[in-house]
Order: sequence, then structure tokens, then C-alpha cells
Amino acid sequence: MLQTKPFTVDQYIMAQPPEAKTYLDAMRAIVRKSAPQAEEVISYGMPAFKYYGMLVYYAVWKSHVGFYPSGSGISQFADELAGFKTSKGAIQFPLGQPLPEALIERIVRWRVEENKQKAALKQQAKTKTK
Repeated sequence: MLQTKPFTVDQYIMAQPPEAKTYLDAMRAIVRKSAPQAEEVISYGMPAFKYYGMLVYYAVWKSHVGFYPSGSGISQFADELAGFKTSKGAIQFPLGQPLPEALIERIVRWRVEENKQKAALKQQAKTKTK
């Protein structure tokens, strides 16, 4: 059976098993609440949000929900993420356990501010070169 890449976040979520849909819906709601101005997109075949550049990605896997807030988003919250499996750019939230909503919200809000600051610095650099 040929599988096609999703074009929308809704298509991505609808293609997942019921338990996974619950987690994906929750993750989507947490990010929307934390960054209501962000644009929802599919990037690299995963649901993602953009705000002054890519903000965060998330995806469901066999045993976890992957959350991808960039390396800086992970290092900034390393102490709070100690109970989760992490890598340079990913956090794994195990299926069967509640998502740490407050932590995800803090990470997303931090990433919003980080992206805003980066965009402001780029704009300043452009202004200086004119």
C-alpha cells in the first residue's frame, strides 16, 4: 500500500491510531494556546508551527510523541527535562503517560521570544547595512 505524505495537520492526525490522535490533539492545543499567533504547517512530513521562522515540530511514533523545539529549547529546559529521553533536538514523551502541559507551554513561549529576538537582530542588521 502506497502511503502519501500529509498536506495538512488534520490529515496527519486523522491517519494515526486512536490513542495517538489523543496525544496529537493535546500537543496541538498546548502549542496553539502558548503561541496563538503561530502558523500551523506540515514540514518534513510532521505537524509544525511557524512564528518568525520555525517554532516547534511534533510527531507520533510507536511508543512516544516526539517534540522538537530546537536544540536551544532543549538546553534551556534541561533540568526540567531530566525525566524524559532527549537528544540534541528532540524530546520523547512516552505514550501512556500524560503530557507535561505546563512544561511544553513554557518551552513554546520561550521559543516564541527566542524567534522574535532573532528576527529583531536580523532586522537591525539589515537596517545598518542600508
